[in-house]
Amino acid sequence: MFGATTGGVRLVLRLEGLCVLITASVAYSKFGLGRSTFALFFLTPDLSFLGYLAGQKVGAASYNVAHSYIGAVACLVANLVLPAPTLLSAGIIWCAHIGFDRALGYGLKYSEGFGFTHLGRIGRFSAVTPNPAVNTDAVR
Repeated sequence: MFGATTGGVRLVLRLEGLCVLITASVAYSKFGLGRSTFALFFLTPDLSFLGYLAGQKVGAASYNVAHSYIGAVACLVANLVLPAPTLLSAGIIWCAHIGFDRALGYGLKYSEGFGFTHLGRIGRFSAVTPNPAVNTDAVR
């Protein structure tokens, strides 16, 4: 699949996700924001799956918006400008969730379907490898 990482690069990206998860979890505990809030909102970005009800393109777009570090870091930066525990909490929990997903191999989605990610295929057909004898450029 075009655009999917493999081998050592994929492993490094997954380890980076694990590092983000650990760092965000430690930061959250250091700020004393409350474990129950963390647990309650940790899976909130996964509500973006509902976008798949409107089709693969909308689903991939909504998933990617909720699983990109852009929004999470924006919350953290906004907290620096306008100190608010809610922004800090949201940004850290959001980063932790993204790190968790990336550590598990759930990357940003392509519009071909939920199983096509920048970290490689996931799901039922993830073990399928492309046949090098097939020229996929001729199909496009």
